[in-house]
Amino acid sequence: MTHVIELDGVVRRYGGAGAPALGPLDLRVAQGEALAVTGPSGSGKSTLLNLVAGLDKPSEGTVTVDGRRIDRLGEHALARFRRERIGMVFQFFNLLDDLTVADNIQLPAQLTGTARRGTAARAGELMDLLGIGRHARAYPGRLSGGERQRVAVARALINRPALLLADEPTGALDTASGQDVRELLGELHRGGQTIVLVTHDLALAESWASRTIHLVDGRIAADTPARAAR
Repeated sequence: MTHVIELDGVVRRYGGAGAPALGPLDLRVAQGEALAVTGPSGSGKSTLLNLVAGLDKPSEGTVTVDGRRIDRLGEHALARFRRERIGMVFQFFNLLDDLTVADNIQLPAQLTGTARRGTAARAGELMDLLGIGRHARAYPGRLSGGERQRVAVARALINRPALLLADEPTGALDTASGQDVRELLGELHRGGQTIVLVTHDLALAESWASRTIHLVDGRIAADTPARAAR
């Protein structure tokens, strides 16, 4: 089995010798798996996501993503790795309001040096797949929350990442838009995309994830296939 994420003996402390924010923790996420990470505030969910994204480094242990030991990469190499191999979706979209939908989606590919023609074609495919093609020339401020989140997902997928990370992607959405994003994540998972999602929304976790881990005080308190968790 190929693992996209491998965490071994990971501990993250912030100042002093008190209890760690995360760990000790061992975790494997297989290629094509959809993992939901749940837990109360302060349980270590965001710390875990930041370590996997290379936005933070462990105090102890190793973090391997898509076959690379990212915990020992420098900042420049990490930034390049994230652009090429990791897609990220956030609660508040993080779209650039002065760029059109199409330009927002293409931006990560342009930062990697991909030719504009190929980037535009890929963006068109994603917009059609996600049902936002009619908004290609619109600006994000004119879209609904659900539509903006679809743009954010398309942007995250533009470089064909090995891993899609999502941090509370339905947190800023109304009920209908949240359901729209749940269905979208399910479609991506069925298409083979490896996904790790942090959420307080248990309905979101149970509706699409193939596995759920529950963190308490920085440790995995439960690790359950979604069907068994229902």
